[in-house]
Amino acid sequence: MRQEQFLDVIDEEVARARWDAATEGITTGVERVPLAEALGRVVAEEVRARVDVPGFDRSNMDGFAVRAQDTFGAEEAEPVRLRVADIHLEAGKSPPADLEVDPGIAVRIATGGVIPRGADAVVMVEDTQPDGDGVLVGRAVAPGGNVSFAGSDIGRGEVIARPGREVWARETGVLASVGCADVTVVRRPRVLVVSTGDEIVAPGGEVGVGDVYDSNQRILLDTLAELGAEPVAGGIIPDDEERLRAAIAGAVADGAIDLVLLSGGTSKGDGDLNARLVHELAADLPGPGVVAHGVALKPGKPLLLSVLDATPVVVLPGFPTSAIFTFHEFVAPLVRRLGGRDPAAAAIVEARLPLRVDGAPGRTTYALVDLVHAADGIAAYPLGAGSGSVTAFARADGFIRIPSDVEYVEEGEMVRVRLIDPSIRPADLVVIGSHCVGLDHLLGRLASEGFRVKMIPVGSRAGLAALRRGEGDVAGTHLLDPATGTYNRPFLPAGTTLVPGYRRRQGIASEPGTLDLDGIADAELGAVLGSGSLRMVNRNPGAGTRVLIDGLLGGARPPGYLHQARTHHGVAAAVAQGRADWGVTIETVAREAGLAFRFVADEHFDLAVRTDRMALPAVARLLELVGDEGVRAELDAMGFPE
Repeated sequence: MRQEQFLDVIDEEVARARWDAATEGITTGVERVPLAEALGRVVAEEVRARVDVPGFDRSNMDGFAVRAQDTFGAEEAEPVRLRVADIHLEAGKSPPADLEVDPGIAVRIATGGVIPRGADAVVMVEDTQPDGDGVLVGRAVAPGGNVSFAGSDIGRGEVIARPGREVWARETGVLASVGCADVTVVRRPRVLVVSTGDEIVAPGGEVGVGDVYDSNQRILLDTLAELGAEPVAGGIIPDDEERLRAAIAGAVADGAIDLVLLSGGTSKGDGDLNARLVHELAADLPGPGVVAHGVALKPGKPLLLSVLDATPVVVLPGFPTSAIFTFHEFVAPLVRRLGGRDPAAAAIVEARLPLRVDGAPGRTTYALVDLVHAADGIAAYPLGAGSGSVTAFARADGFIRIPSDVEYVEEGEMVRVRLIDPSIRPADLVVIGSHCVGLDHLLGRLASEGFRVKMIPVGSRAGLAALRRGEGDVAGTHLLDPATGTYNRPFLPAGTTLVPGYRRRQGIASEPGTLDLDGIADAELGAVLGSGSLRMVNRNPGAGTRVLIDGLLGGARPPGYLHQARTHHGVAAAVAQGRADWGVTIETVAREAGLAFRFVADEHFDLAVRTDRMALPAVARLLELVGDEGVRAELDAMGFPE
């Protein structure tokens, strides 16, 4: 039955069942490829050895081919003497046809040489001494000693590769050893990826207000390649109905395309052409048509799944995180199956959730997480990124799935984390706390030395709380205790050590020429900013800068107070783009963004380090860098003096 619903939201499991049923009969076929092109492919037909390996009885050592029984009883103190035949058997040469090793005879032989008739062992040259026309054997050798017999590694007719086996270097070596010049493999699925929308610009082009660079196509193409598919770049098509229709219909009609991915244009709106055109084409083409348009997912609700004339066509949401979540959940399993791999193959790790994560009743929820070492194993730290986050998947190690009937996952619960990359492992150094450009510089130095580092910007207070729970190794902090005028030390949790970092200048950033704050006294600055006539951009709760802002405003809540940026760069971007009149950030970031800067406070940015992790190589190296005179000079030049 043809399904033509338009954002008729259905449960995830229903959508998955319909999708699997609609695509179960679709395959890509097989092809014969040279062995040199088989790496990473999946074997489609059983391969049997046509020869024995080795193909002859072969010496494993330089020495003498002998009858083992002639050496029995030989010891270093009482060697056995054998007469040496006047011949030397070299590797790659056949012995004379009439050669046979008689009792009491030894034949010189090189490693890889053919064992002559009558011999059944090789005495290593190290266990012999010359003796005229003979040799003294100082150690007995057992039958078969130092010999590889024909077919002992691989026998003629033995199965050496079965269907479904991925071909990697060890497999190509085995195939080459039996003389295979080519192999039958599953054909790689060819997947067309097209980005759509008037606002989408190819990397390298010029973007205007409202335009975005096309990151989805790059991510999807490369993820497809990682899955073993053959990605086909379809470029960017604007919201032009005829061009889009021709592109979709042409791809479906082209027998060389196995799957079509469209990014964007899935929500219910006048400018969303992809979904409407797929529905229209489904009405004219054979096949299951649209099997789902609207799935109870968060993020990813607008997903469209269809099969048009035996070609799967998927319209992914436009927001990057939504697009990649839905790709991994619905498209990746199909790509793996079409390529001959296990569709359910995914790397999973068990981890503890350090913070509560809310679900969405009635919708399956996906949440990106970072993996960090914790006191009791591995913790999955929620990123809290929205569906429009471009960098979220690049930063995340994996994601968790919260079923539609689960309201929330409680703090401390164990969760299953699906790794984005099976090779991912927790970083050598996890810094969780306040963000700073100076700290970025230090971490960049560490990364250049080969350490895997991860920075999770959650603010000073949240970073210290994470250290207290055993998540992360180091926290950047710049908290001022008003009662003592002391930075950071009064807030240290038990089990941590404070390592002095550097100073930095915090202040008010604004567009040049828009605010004249230089003539305002420090005592009056808060009243001016909190008067309500200026829109601000705030920092996230728990950030040291947020404490500074609240102290400056003295309880005022001007427009924009609830607009919270997680980093200093986020504050600068909001001001530079005119979304806010002012925000508090560090001088280095404000100057780089071309903003005016009014100094407010000279603060201390220090590192809180878990004492039990100070000896870890990455942590120890970070502390060395903090104390290095050359690195200190670099930080000073950036505006972060000691």
